[in-house]
This record gives sequence, structure tokens and C-alpha cells, in this order.
Amino acid sequence: MEKLLQAYLRFLQAECNLSPYTLRNYESDIRSFCRYAEDAGRDIRDVDRYLLRGYLAGLREQKMAPGSIVRRVSTIRSFYRFLARQGHIEHDPLAGVHSPKKGRRLPGFLSPKQVLAILGAVEGDSPKALRDRAILELLYAAGVRLSELVALDTSDVDIDEQEVRVVGKGNKERIALMGRAAADALQRYLREGRPALVHRSYERALFLNKEGGRLSARAVQIMVRRCALKAGLDERVFPHLLRHTFATHMLDGGADLRVVQELLGHASVGSTQIYTHVSEAEKRRVYNAAFFNVWRSRRRRSEDE
Repeated sequence: MEKLLQAYLRFLQAECNLSPYTLRNYESDIRSFCRYAEDAGRDIRDVDRYLLRGYLAGLREQKMAPGSIVRRVSTIRSFYRFLARQGHIEHDPLAGVHSPKKGRRLPGFLSPKQVLAILGAVEGDSPKALRDRAILELLYAAGVRLSELVALDTSDVDIDEQEVRVVGKGNKERIALMGRAAADALQRYLREGRPALVHRSYERALFLNKEGGRLSARAVQIMVRRCALKAGLDERVFPHLLRHTFATHMLDGGADLRVVQELLGHASVGSTQIYTHVSEAEKRRVYNAAFFNVWRSRRRRSEDE
């Protein structure tokens, strides 16, 4: 099993250019299924759809999220397709198996007031404060992913054109735009903050830690959560929530769906369309609240009369 798994992971890394984090998820999913097969007394080369169904039933009993179950099925099917193509097994035992339907969960987002509260949570003019303020502005104004943000180099930023060159999923490059406030925050960080943090003249990373190296994704997550708490918001605020917020606010402001798709770097417009549902859901919530309040006030007046 180990040799087959490592061969598959090498294939994914070479052919699909997946991130180390994604590869770890693939490995964990496959190992989980293989352990289940071994516990059932089955060789991993001799499985069938009935074994897979039993495995999925166990995941549901453990209350695993539907999205995670869908991901596991996809990973396991991909693994067995690879084994069949490479001749490790005679045929794909899971061919024709369909993934369970994934419930559509609308992404959360922040209100404009909440965004302003987070952006205003960074106080002072220290190099670290200038860096954190620039990061928050960029996460919201450009809608970049956390992985894209921490991978930025100084050469990727064009302050005059208010553009950022980012490399997204699948190693695809795109140009993200930013507003004047984000550009000003970045310009000040580059002028006053980064020079105080950098230790090596050849360092290319845009956002630096206190040792002068590239800032980690984990450090950004901690900073965003800290700023959210300081702003009086729920501790579940995370960097990707600012990306959701960017997309939702763009569509609420009348932006074309295709434009938002390009800015987000989505391969399919279907991935972007979920934000239209978010906008519609929010509009309906506001309408229902307002309509109920109007109806209630009219009822009170009639009762008083």
C-alpha cells in the first residue's frame, strides 16, 4: 500500500502542481480508507463499491461534514483510477461510483461597517502596524487568497496602476486590482515599514516577519483574528472571510459576474455564482426585516386608535 500511495502522490505533485497542504489531505484521505479496508480484511487492490459505501456510512455516523465526505470520495476514486491506468490493478473497482450530493452552503461575509472596524483595529505607526494594515486592506480590496498574499514579492505590486500580480490555484497568474486606500497603505508600508523589517538586501518577499523572512500564513490568520476580536467581532473571522466579503460587496455594488470571476481567479463562473445567492439572501433578509417592522408599526397604530 505504501509504495502505491507514494507513487500516486508523486504523480499528483508532478502532473497537477498541487500544494503541500492539498497533498497532505489526499494522503490522509487515502490512508483512512485503506485502514478501513484492512480492518475489513480486504486488500486495497481488491475493493468494491459496497466496501466504499460501508466506509461512507461510517463517516456519516461520525457526523462528518458533507463537503468533507464528497472530497474523500473524489480522492479515493482518483487513486483507483490512477492504479488502473498504471497497471497496478486490472480494472478500476470504483468506476461508475457517484459522489454524494454536497449541500450548498452560502459563504459568510462582513458588513461594510464590520470591515471598517477591522481595518481600524490596527493602531500606531510601527513597522508591524503598517504591515498589518496593508495586509488587511489588500485581503479585502483585492480579494486575494491567503496563500496568494503570503507568496507575494515586492515586484508583484504596482502602486501607480493599483495592481497586484498573483499566482493562484493551478499556478495560474492573474492581475488583482486594489483601491486607493489599499494602494496608499501598501505604499506607506513599502516606504516606512518594510525597510525596518528587512534584514537581507536580496529578500524579495513583500510581507516580512520580525526576523526579516517571509511572513507565514499562520501569522496572518492570528493577526486577522486578533484584529477582529479587537473590533468586537466574532473570533471566527478569518482571512478567507475577507475574500468572501470582497466578492459579495462587488456584486452588491453592481459589478458584472464575469468581472468578479476574473478578479477572484475562479476557473468556472459557477464558483463565483454562489456570491449572487449570498447577495440575494441578504437582500431578502433586509426586506423581510424592514417589511415586518413596517407591518408591526402599522398594527400598533391601528390598535392605539
